[in-house]
Amino acid sequence: MIDRRWLPLNALRAFEAVGRNLSFTAAASALSVSQSAVSRHVIALEGLLGTPLFERKPGAFALTDAGAALLPVVRKSFDRIEQALNDIVHDGGARARSLRVQLPPSFAQLLAVPILRDFRRACPDVILDIESPHQVGQAARDTDVAVIYAKPQVSDRVSNLLWMERLTPMCHPAAAAAAAAGLAAFLAHSELLHGKLEHESRHKLWHLLFRQCGITAEVERGLVFDTSALAAQYALSGEGVALLDPLLFAADLAAGRLVAPFDAVLESGYGYYLTVHPEDLSDPAIARFRAWMVERFGLSPPPALRMVAKPAAAQAPS
Repeated sequence: MIDRRWLPLNALRAFEAVGRNLSFTAAASALSVSQSAVSRHVIALEGLLGTPLFERKPGAFALTDAGAALLPVVRKSFDRIEQALNDIVHDGGARARSLRVQLPPSFAQLLAVPILRDFRRACPDVILDIESPHQVGQAARDTDVAVIYAKPQVSDRVSNLLWMERLTPMCHPAAAAAAAAGLAAFLAHSELLHGKLEHESRHKLWHLLFRQCGITAEVERGLVFDTSALAAQYALSGEGVALLDPLLFAADLAAGRLVAPFDAVLESGYGYYLTVHPEDLSDPAIARFRAWMVERFGLSPPPALRMVAKPAAAQAPS
């Protein structure tokens, strides 16, 4: 076993520079040492670990699986050491702590970002670096805290389920005037708005709802959007019907900008999970942000969300 008393810090520093640049030459330049020195350090680290960290092929240079697993951990560790040392040098360690936070785009835009000011007021010493990648079920290894949109899964992170997604048809109040004809007729004659799911058919969610409700209308029509927020934005223009999560669009439902004219609900199997690295559970800044997120978006939604979580039953518009 490798003991911290003999951690190969110079070799790890060389590995991190090579992994970050995917180049021995660029790494040597970044560290102001010779390329041969960087190469020796990386080879020594690979010998210590008993496995290659890079694939070296003519015209191709990439991380191996082992290298890809090690790089974000080393990078994150060096970032924290660098930050702590600079804090002490500048003002005795009183500088704000920065957290890298990953949020799904629609979740960030509609729910999290509008209330992050509350966290900033409560924890002014924590600076948030927010990222919103378009991906399903993945958290970048170098993030401190991540909310992921995914199906239940086993991972090396500690997860808190915030809520499981339950989708229902939603549209502009003007478009809901046709709802009196019933769900099947309404959907058959409405423009369908689709949100993309990574590695899934772009029509999958509507297809599942149609099958669940016994509707035989054509589903492969309408517009396709990268996020549910964009699909909802189009629906707000007065056209089309989108399959949306009422918890995400609580504000639009409460204000009457969007309506859910039917009680049809599709449990997509996806949910929103708050994840952190196990070794970060004792980090005060991460613990504070994690507790704040769970309090606001946990399995018992805030009152403002509970009010509109269940769509109203179908009725003829007045």
